Amino acid sequence: MSIKRRSVLKGMLATGVSMAALKAPAVHGQGAPFKLGLLTVKTGPLAQGGIQMEQGVLTWLKEKNNTMAGRKVEFFSADTGGNPAGTKTKVQELVERDKVDVILGPLAAFELLAITDYIIQAKTPLMSLAAAEDMTQRRPNPYFIRASATSGQAMHPMADYAAKELKLKRIVTVSEDFAFGHEQMGAFQQVFEDAGGRIAKKIWPPLVTPDYTPYIAQISDCDGVCQGFAGSNPLRFMKAYAAAGLKFPVVGGETAGDDALLKSFGDEALGLVSCCPYTLDLETDGNKRFIDGMLKNFDTVPGQYAGLLYLNCMVVEAGLKSLNGDASDKEKLIKALRAVTLTDTPRGPVKFDHFGNVIGDFYIRKLGTDGAKYGLKYWNKTVKVYKDVSQFWTYDEKAFLAKPVYSRDNPPLKP
Repeated sequence: MSIKRRSVLKGMLATGVSMAALKAPAVHGQGAPFKLGLLTVKTGPLAQGGIQMEQGVLTWLKEKNNTMAGRKVEFFSADTGGNPAGTKTKVQELVERDKVDVILGPLAAFELLAITDYIIQAKTPLMSLAAAEDMTQRRPNPYFIRASATSGQAMHPMADYAAKELKLKRIVTVSEDFAFGHEQMGAFQQVFEDAGGRIAKKIWPPLVTPDYTPYIAQISDCDGVCQGFAGSNPLRFMKAYAAAGLKFPVVGGETAGDDALLKSFGDEALGLVSCCPYTLDLETDGNKRFIDGMLKNFDTVPGQYAGLLYLNCMVVEAGLKSLNGDASDKEKLIKALRAVTLTDTPRGPVKFDHFGNVIGDFYIRKLGTDGAKYGLKYWNKTVKVYKDVSQFWTYDEKAFLAKPVYSRDNPPLKP
């Protein structure tokens, strides 16, 4: 593996990793190296997830002696700055200068939407963590594949659980005022109201909010709260929520209780219920191997950002193996990636629908202290598994796609 020092050294040092710790024995792959690109973010409120994305890729490459399907891997990591303009620049560099075969990332929906047309033009397979719904729904990108989740894919089962098992009736939603937040809350509202619940109010703080207190003050007339914060913002929200003295139970989606935040949460997060496609407490060989690698290479407990990028690497290798290592035909490559079925991964079994979006298990977890490992005081304990969850939930696909994409005002707030 050749890691481009200009793009990745800074990020590695920022996460406390020495260059020596990631050196691997020289591997002689057959033919030209396979070029793997990563679009991530290392600054701002989403940096916590972006840094773990890179760690997940590096952990997989280290484990595999820096090869995929018998080919040496040349890895390029690019920091987008967490904005659309930076993402456009970096994706062009990866494609036109570095000649990558596959791109992993970016993280945020607004980054992904900024480059989707270019990806189609460049005909470069893209495996993103970004959850923008319509990338695999009404405006599918033929070069896109997603092994993580759409914005709503975790919120559908979370809403089902909140209504049917937590018996919540009126919920206030609060999430960042951008595409991921809008789509999460739209999905939660749809399923929650279909199950007989009601959304009492929707609150939209900006992505960069210095103080959540004015927004938390708007929470009332409910028996629960659904939060969809991402990156490190769940930490700040839960602290402010507890400081305000509110006692309504809090539920959230895949980013709300990310396992990588467990070391930073305090008692304010006790009882937080979240739904995620990856969970630290999954007792499988694939997850244990991944966690051991993260602890060994980075001395850090992983969350979904690292786990799902590690999974992306597994999918790329499986697709490449099916082509005997030949990535020259991008049409064949994206078809091979979408045909991958895996069983022993950090998130459990995965396969893909005809749009290239994952079908997999989603885990309802409750944050507490019971069963904690890895030196952690707090722990997400799985209380229910929703098996083989599709991006369309239990809805008819054609009926689902006939409706507008989830948004800030869709579904509308009922009087």
